[in-house]
Amino acid sequence: MKVSIRHFFCRTVGVISLCVLLLSGCAQDPYQRRADIMKDHVENFYTHLKANRVGAAVHENEQIEAMADQMADTVRKQGQSQGTSQVGREFALMQTARGTAAQNWIALGQYLAIKQQPERARATYQRVIDTYTEPTERTYREQAARALKDLEIVSDPSPSSTR
Repeated sequence: MKVSIRHFFCRTVGVISLCVLLLSGCAQDPYQRRADIMKDHVENFYTHLKANRVGAAVHENEQIEAMADQMADTVRKQGQSQGTSQVGREFALMQTARGTAAQNWIALGQYLAIKQQPERARATYQRVIDTYTEPTERTYREQAARALKDLEIVSDPSPSSTR
């Protein structure tokens, strides 16, 4: 059976085209991939809270914070060497991760307050105030500070405050 050059060429082009299509589907945008991972951590955080697995929820939120820290390192390192669009995307994703983590800590504080664990709720709100110190994170600090004050309204007075 004789194979013509034209047939061989067409077949080779077809195989190469198929490989390129398959590989392009695998080469997902790294920013989207990290956003998806962050979304998974957020979903897991709330799933754990609903199941009363506070430690597991805290771990998920710590993973989000770790991602934000890694992105901050990338922004610092690549700030001068890469184009502004790549650094800008990395910075935006980092800001989203930090904001998400702060909101999750506040949600955890609310959860702990509802579960009648005011000391743990206070510690959680204080963590937000102490950790999220950037000017753009002022809203989270203020929300946590208000939650601390509100916690005083709904919780029993501590033994030291009744003197």
